[in-house]
Amino acid sequence: MVSEGAAERGTGALRAEAALRTIASDPAAPGRLRRVLEQALVFSGAALAAVYAPADDGDDLRLVESAGVPRTLYGLRASYPADGRSPAARVHRERRPLWLGPAPPAGNADPRPASARDAHLAALPLPGGGCLLALGERPGGFDTDDRACLDLVAEAVADVVRDAAVLPTTAARATTTSALPVENAESGPGDFSLAMDSGRVEAGDALLELFGLSRAGFDGRVETLLGLTVPEDLPSLMSVVEADHMTIGERELEFRVLRSDGPPRWVRLRGRLLPGGTGRPARLVGTVADASTLRSAVTDVARVQRLAASLAAARTVRDVSQAVVSALRAPLGADRLALAELENDRLVVTVLDPPEPEAWPDLWRLEWRTEWPDAPVRAMPTLASALRESRTRIWPAGTALEPALADVGPGGLAVLPLSAAGRMAGACLIGWDEPHEFRPEERALLTATAGLVGQALTRAHAFDAEHELVGMLQRQLLPRRLPRLPGAVAVARYLPATAGLEVGGDWYDVIPLSDHHVALVIGDVQGHSTAAATLMGQMRTALRAYATEGHPPDVVVAHANRLLVEMETDLFATCCYVDVDMEAGTAWSVRAGHPQPVLRHPDGSTEIVESEGGPPLGVISQTDFPMTPLRLLPGTVVALTTDGLVESADMDIDIGMERLAQGLSVSDPAHLGLVADALLGSAHRGDDVALLLMRYDGMAVKPLREGWTVWRVPEAARHARRFTRRTLRAWGVPADAMDAALLVVSELVTNALVHTDGRVRLDLGLISHRLRLAVTDASPRTPVKPPGLTWEATGGRGILLVEAVSDAWGTVPVSGGKQVWSEIPLEEHPQGSPD
Repeated sequence: MVSEGAAERGTGALRAEAALRTIASDPAAPGRLRRVLEQALVFSGAALAAVYAPADDGDDLRLVESAGVPRTLYGLRASYPADGRSPAARVHRERRPLWLGPAPPAGNADPRPASARDAHLAALPLPGGGCLLALGERPGGFDTDDRACLDLVAEAVADVVRDAAVLPTTAARATTTSALPVENAESGPGDFSLAMDSGRVEAGDALLELFGLSRAGFDGRVETLLGLTVPEDLPSLMSVVEADHMTIGERELEFRVLRSDGPPRWVRLRGRLLPGGTGRPARLVGTVADASTLRSAVTDVARVQRLAASLAAARTVRDVSQAVVSALRAPLGADRLALAELENDRLVVTVLDPPEPEAWPDLWRLEWRTEWPDAPVRAMPTLASALRESRTRIWPAGTALEPALADVGPGGLAVLPLSAAGRMAGACLIGWDEPHEFRPEERALLTATAGLVGQALTRAHAFDAEHELVGMLQRQLLPRRLPRLPGAVAVARYLPATAGLEVGGDWYDVIPLSDHHVALVIGDVQGHSTAAATLMGQMRTALRAYATEGHPPDVVVAHANRLLVEMETDLFATCCYVDVDMEAGTAWSVRAGHPQPVLRHPDGSTEIVESEGGPPLGVISQTDFPMTPLRLLPGTVVALTTDGLVESADMDIDIGMERLAQGLSVSDPAHLGLVADALLGSAHRGDDVALLLMRYDGMAVKPLREGWTVWRVPEAARHARRFTRRTLRAWGVPADAMDAALLVVSELVTNALVHTDGRVRLDLGLISHRLRLAVTDASPRTPVKPPGLTWEATGGRGILLVEAVSDAWGTVPVSGGKQVWSEIPLEEHPQGSPD
């Protein structure tokens, strides 16, 4: 709030500034705009304050909010033409304040309504368009201090508009304060007008509905309405509707209306007596609105009915706990409520309300308070006795109890044993600080509540146990841990749906491949069932097998699609497969009916990758799966997710993808696990959710690589050794390691040429002081180390030599063949490799 020049302001302006600053300190408070307008009534003496804003088309100024007497008392309308002569329109166009007294300006016709010409009017422009109107009837009008207060209120209104952006949307709705119009202004559904001489009432449809009357069944007499009120409320109501008892001005009253379909309903009447004139009787005009949400008129039977409805919808133990707190603590005026499950001989507390530790006894706070506090029942003999007897126990103020119970309710304590089907499920403790009188109907309420909560708690405990089992089965089908990646960090999260107990079909995987490639896979099998989970496991295994064979991404997904078609299942699956080259910082993405990957670039900007994609797996046997190239700079985050996070019945997938991208943009990629947890915080849990994140950091040391195609000529092995010697010498490989490498190359190339047909390729690589030699051929047969050799054997010694000089060796399948590799460690840093 602007406070410059506060020393020059009057006392009212200083107080107004302090009040408005207090309102501004809580921007999330409901009704903030109306509270700001009410300060104009308090500190400037205005009888009415209203905010008008331009409509979406800009042609009209529409009422956003008002406070004070009904606006119709001054003839203010819900909207004014923006190009008209009204004070609101003039201030909106000219952008300067307007102060009008009771008399019209000399030489001009007063543009105000006739009913407002006896009042002082102030109109102040708002920065974003529109204006603040204030009307008052004090003889002196708005003095300097009042005008300073209104300036502060206008600034505060602008702050509310800027913080909440309410004007463009709210103005279009033309929110108004409900009041019956004077003269010819329009009326609202809850408005009324009572002629004081005849007792005839003009009532809106909403008012008649509150009294349980129809338009055709209402005879227009005030006696009919009075007959439907609770007799105890009639004296106070008569003081309003009888002219002799009401002075000119506004009155407000709450009373109860009898209803045939339930308990009496609280309603609020706001009215103002307008004096009569020649040929015109005095009238009481105002509004009647439903006030049942502000006044507690709920009977004990209604409380039990509401609790039963809430417990019927509660699935988990936490849901049951929240329903009990809402149904009992506030309605009974209790200061504490604890709900605990009974497991063997211990109470496992599921909810403490209020949750602050200092609100509970020292024993609860110091000895039992943990993330889920628990306590042995034997530590509270009185409670143990109540559980054994399985009946509600009530102890009034002053009863001698053990400290663990006495401090929960020094003014009164109720213990509700929660039993169901002959088994004790837990206990509910309700405590009061001040002496509390337990009425007979309240005791009956607590007894009925105990039975309902016990049954619901037993059901919820079974649901939680089954849901945990389902989650455990699902997690067994997913990777236990993700591999460590060269130049990247990956995290994954999985959340099972809470809407049912079926096993879902969402999965993810991170597959290390040769030559520092990594495959990121995420998918979703249709439905929630054991069949979906089984198919999910099969698809995850198939994709991993095809990927490790060395196929390109589109071929991997195409093979998985053909496999699923041949399985003749009724289910289909979606999938997103991303092959990342850690050395080059590039990737290829393939989609099969799955949401797109989302990239968060190092500068914080995000990108939803636009790719064509193919159909879901298992739908069409012969189809193409286009590949989309991706460029990854160090610091880029790749996000893959299933539709459970970005789509629901209430949210379109495009909006969900935008929200995911926005969540990534404001996250800190340095803590990838926290990023994943934050993104899952908005999941609706109506469906399974899988999320896979990878932050690409780039490899600190990029490998040196060279390759050679071995031709099938008589001296092919010698040519391969010469290529190897020349390359390793350029890399600065020591002589002893070079000799071992030449021996390995000679043996592997010779075996490939002798025992296979087709193309043979030699690849050399050097990274992190390890030399990797690999020979690829077209035969899928893996070389077998002989179990034993005799002096007469003519073959089989090559593999033994490779094993002897290598630190590690092995065979991996590649597309259409195999690759035999060997790794040799280097003892000193080679001159030719990068630092």
